[in-house]
Amino acid sequence: MEPGLSLYQFPGCPYCQRVRDALKRLKLDVEMRDITAQPQYRDELVRATGRGTVPVLRIEDTPGSVRWLPESLDIIRYLEERAAR
Repeated sequence: MEPGLSLYQFPGCPYCQRVRDALKRLKLDVEMRDITAQPQYRDELVRATGRGTVPVLRIEDTPGSVRWLPESLDIIRYLEERAAR
Protein backbone atom coordinates (compact mmCIF):
# COMPACT_ATOMS: atom_id res chain seq x y z
CA MET A 1 0.00 0.00 0.00
CA GLU A 2 1.36 3.40 -0.99
CA PRO A 3 1.72 5.38 2.23
CA GLY A 4 -0.23 8.62 2.46
CA LEU A 5 -2.41 8.09 -0.63
CA SER A 6 -6.18 7.53 -0.78
CA LEU A 7 -8.34 7.68 -3.89
CA TYR A 8 -11.89 8.95 -3.40
CA GLN A 9 -13.93 7.30 -6.15
CA PHE A 10 -16.81 4.98 -6.98
CA PRO A 11 -16.98 1.94 -9.28
CA GLY A 12 -19.28 3.34 -12.01
CA CYS A 13 -17.31 6.54 -12.61
CA PRO A 14 -15.42 6.47 -15.95
CA TYR A 15 -12.88 9.07 -14.80
CA CYS A 16 -12.22 7.01 -11.69
CA GLN A 17 -11.73 3.96 -13.90
CA ARG A 18 -9.10 5.90 -15.85
CA VAL A 19 -7.18 6.46 -12.59
CA ARG A 20 -7.65 2.84 -11.45
CA ASP A 21 -6.27 1.66 -14.83
CA ALA A 22 -3.21 3.90 -14.36
CA LEU A 23 -2.68 2.54 -10.85
CA LYS A 24 -2.73 -0.99 -12.22
CA ARG A 25 -0.34 -0.10 -15.06
CA LEU A 26 2.04 1.60 -12.62
CA LYS A 27 1.71 -1.28 -10.12
CA LEU A 28 0.72 1.11 -7.32
CA ASP A 29 -1.53 -0.05 -4.49
CA VAL A 30 -3.57 2.87 -3.16
CA GLU A 31 -6.35 2.84 -0.59
CA MET A 32 -9.72 3.05 -2.39
CA ARG A 33 -12.42 5.11 -0.70
CA ASP A 34 -15.78 4.39 -2.32
CA ILE A 35 -17.99 7.44 -1.73
CA THR A 36 -21.19 5.55 -2.62
CA ALA A 37 -20.62 2.48 -0.43
CA GLN A 38 -19.27 4.49 2.50
CA PRO A 39 -21.02 7.88 2.78
CA GLN A 40 -18.55 9.10 5.42
CA TYR A 41 -15.93 9.28 2.65
CA ARG A 42 -18.19 11.53 0.57
CA ASP A 43 -18.72 13.70 3.66
CA GLU A 44 -14.93 13.95 4.18
CA LEU A 45 -14.46 14.87 0.53
CA VAL A 46 -17.12 17.60 0.61
CA ARG A 47 -15.71 19.04 3.86
CA ALA A 48 -12.20 19.14 2.41
CA THR A 49 -12.91 20.31 -1.15
CA GLY A 50 -16.36 21.85 -1.05
CA ARG A 51 -17.71 19.39 -3.62
CA GLY A 52 -18.49 15.71 -3.99
CA THR A 53 -17.10 15.07 -7.45
CA VAL A 54 -14.55 12.30 -7.98
CA PRO A 55 -11.90 11.16 -8.57
CA VAL A 56 -9.86 12.99 -5.97
CA LEU A 57 -6.52 11.82 -4.60
CA ARG A 58 -5.83 12.61 -0.95
CA ILE A 59 -2.09 13.06 -0.46
CA GLU A 60 -0.59 13.14 3.01
CA ASP A 61 3.05 14.16 2.49
CA THR A 62 3.86 14.40 6.17
CA PRO A 63 1.61 13.77 9.17
CA GLY A 64 -0.91 16.61 9.27
CA SER A 65 0.01 17.95 5.81
CA VAL A 66 -2.80 16.96 3.44
CA ARG A 67 -3.38 17.96 -0.19
CA TRP A 68 -6.43 17.08 -2.27
CA LEU A 69 -5.77 16.54 -5.98
CA PRO A 70 -8.86 16.45 -8.25
CA GLU A 71 -9.10 15.70 -11.99
CA SER A 72 -8.18 12.28 -13.35
CA LEU A 73 -5.42 13.44 -15.71
CA ASP A 74 -3.72 15.49 -12.98
CA ILE A 75 -3.92 12.50 -10.63
CA ILE A 76 -2.41 10.20 -13.26
CA ARG A 77 0.40 12.67 -13.95
CA TYR A 78 1.17 12.86 -10.20
CA LEU A 79 1.15 9.05 -9.89
CA GLU A 80 3.44 8.63 -12.89
CA GLU A 81 5.92 11.11 -11.41
CA ARG A 82 5.74 9.38 -8.02
CA ALA A 83 6.27 5.94 -9.58
CA ALA A 84 9.32 7.23 -11.47
CA ARG A 85 11.10 8.20 -8.24
